[in-house]
Amino acid sequence: MKKYRVGILGATGMVGQRFACILADHPWFEVTVLAASPNSKGKTYRKAVEGRWKLDIPMPEKLGDIIVRDVQDIEDVIKDVDFVFSAVDMKKDEIKSFENAYAKTETPVVSNNSAHRWTEDVPMVIPEINPEHCEIIEAQKKRLGTKRGFVAVKPNCSIQSYVPALNAWKEFEPYEAIISTYQAISGAGKNFESWPEMVGNIIPYIGGEEEKSEKEPLRIFGHIEGDKIVPAQEPKIACQCIRVPVLNGHTATVFVKFRKNPTKEQLIEKLVSYSGVPQQLGLPSAPKQFIQYMEEDNRPQVQLDVNYENGMGVSIGRIREDSIYDWKFVGLSHNTMRGAAGGAVELAELLCAKGYIPYKD
Repeated sequence: MKKYRVGILGATGMVGQRFACILADHPWFEVTVLAASPNSKGKTYRKAVEGRWKLDIPMPEKLGDIIVRDVQDIEDVIKDVDFVFSAVDMKKDEIKSFENAYAKTETPVVSNNSAHRWTEDVPMVIPEINPEHCEIIEAQKKRLGTKRGFVAVKPNCSIQSYVPALNAWKEFEPYEAIISTYQAISGAGKNFESWPEMVGNIIPYIGGEEEKSEKEPLRIFGHIEGDKIVPAQEPKIACQCIRVPVLNGHTATVFVKFRKNPTKEQLIEKLVSYSGVPQQLGLPSAPKQFIQYMEEDNRPQVQLDVNYENGMGVSIGRIREDSIYDWKFVGLSHNTMRGAAGGAVELAELLCAKGYIPYKD
């Protein structure tokens, strides 16, 4: 198939670096533009990330000689792309206007950023769970006055370790959950070299994370009414979010109440049989099995399980009855793969497969 020409906005940051690694050999997408702040403009990508490479895998050599462009020079970027991925580091209001500006040039934007997650006509999608929310794009294009341009976003990285399980169990009507997330330092765009105070440490606060972890699942479980997405009312979620000394992988401990209380066997069966549109379409980034259940008492573990299905799968373990809630479990997801760049790439694959992103030519 003809490859889509893609650009990465914010290509020198940690998530931008992850995008670069995922897209370097992608079967559908070809990276034609790398864009970053004016400080990196005119440098090769190799030079721009020299001394700043934060991932535990090397920079893709095939992208090393691409000359980095100024992300603010929109006309220069869009002339060589069919759509862009956004991983820019700006204030939220700036990101909103920036992504809208790209969309208004008839260039679709698939964003890793949180700025548009609560814009009523912007779909916030986990492709296995709420692909139908992409239908709101038509309403967004009317608002923007575009024929081709729009913004679509992926949700917060921390919720990926428990929302898939809650969705797999929706027929049992989960209505209340207490959750704690134990989040890797790469979620803050850092590694141990750049954040030495995290070694052997725990920080019991991540700005804005608890609100996202409680509210975003309800938007994902919501529905379209007219020209907006209306969040679901349940399950009610209370969450604490803690930064832990782990490089990659967000772990969640979850306590759930159900209206139709299932058996443990029913819960496990729903997890391992869960399949969504990405699996049906055979999207390149889609895990063959979205959710795995682990029987061992000491699993899932970050070191053993974070890269399940190339980091795009979700691992669930330790389902057991609770003395106050009905059931409790532990979930694990890769925060920069499933939770960030990988999730955005899978969303872009879905949008292309469904015809929302046509070629510009």
